[in-house]
Amino acid sequence: MRHGKKVNHLGRTASHRKAMLANMASSLIKHKRITTTLAKAKALRVYVEPIITKSKNDTTHSRRTVFAYLQDKEVVTELFRDVAAKVANRPGGYTRIIKLNNRLGDNAEMALIELVDYNEVYGKNVSVEEKKTTRRGRSKSSAKKADAPVAEAKVEETPVVEEAPAADSTEEEAK
Repeated sequence: MRHGKKVNHLGRTASHRKAMLANMASSLIKHKRITTTLAKAKALRVYVEPIITKSKNDTTHSRRTVFAYLQDKEVVTELFRDVAAKVANRPGGYTRIIKLNNRLGDNAEMALIELVDYNEVYGKNVSVEEKKTTRRGRSKSSAKKADAPVAEAKVEETPVVEEAPAADSTEEEAK
């Protein structure tokens, strides 16, 4: 029984698991999102989030510590230069796991793991659509009250609309 065991061994030896997670973390930092199995994505999140937290403090010691985990000089440079600047004011939760369809060959649960600040789909610049209102559930008395101010507003706007085209036509005739 696995009581109190927090590490998912993923059916691998310790050295194989360490090398695999280091390679997956390097790929995640380099490409900003990767597709893998759900179990590996969850293990990778536990592995990579402390590394990203350590990259917020750009010192020689933290660079050496991160390099001991990743073993890739270019990835460490990109992590400290680009990724750390984006996550500087985020207090954690740097990755997002999105479940995908099962893999066709062995029906394994697949997932997409991505860095939260590098997504295009869930960005802050996405326009919010206005909510459409329905007419169901409205009582007759509230409907009359809601329609009355609208009717008065239409009466007031009507002369303004009529005057604007008349002014344009007189200007065209003057020319």
